Amino acid sequence: MNKYLLGLIAVISLSVGIIGFYLIKNSNELPAPEFALHYQQPRTITNFSFTDELGQTFQNEQLNGKWSFIFLGYTSCPDVCPMTLQKLHVIYDDLLKVTDKTQVILVSVDPQRDTQEKLSQYIAYFNPDFKAVRADHDVLFPFARSIGLMYAITDYNSDSADLTNSSTTDKNYWVDHSASMVLINPEGKVAAIFKPEQKAGEVPHIDKNKLVSDYPKIVALYQKKSLL
Repeated sequence: MNKYLLGLIAVISLSVGIIGFYLIKNSNELPAPEFALHYQQPRTITNFSFTDELGQTFQNEQLNGKWSFIFLGYTSCPDVCPMTLQKLHVIYDDLLKVTDKTQVILVSVDPQRDTQEKLSQYIAYFNPDFKAVRADHDVLFPFARSIGLMYAITDYNSDSADLTNSSTTDKNYWVDHSASMVLINPEGKVAAIFKPEQKAGEVPHIDKNKLVSDYPKIVALYQKKSLL
């Protein structure tokens, strides 16, 4: 009888240990991002070749080994672009604390007016560590679409849009573009998209606190998956 009780106690103890281990394991599960659209299977980006603010070639390879925050914009943008760049400047140190392999990239959607020199001056005004790149629309549009963003050029005097006619001398136009921000992982694939908050009467904007909250979670999940 005593042997039976001892055996029963041993079985119960083992079961409790297994259950305890399971609970501890679950308690150590990494938290999922709360605000970003996080891709369980990162999206492949089409091949591209841009020119950066220094006049150097910027291709897919320049995304490898780094976490890249990419968004569309242009130097004549009156609201969304400067607001986004200013917010990124404010939180840039926080992003670098997550990983020093972090870069911020403005992709110009206005190659006609945004020359290399203009982009260089513009991006340096917000942060000298930020990058800005440009390309003609035949490269730019497929790239934007592959990362889940869109843009359209609209004439001041017309509702039409022409993405291919970048040689026109008429500079009376604006560029409608996504206000979302795309996060690229160190493999050069889309890891997540941060969508803007849109309220009536306000400029669409990314909540910088939500971005800072989700960024380390996304990085941690990627690192954990890489170890498996």
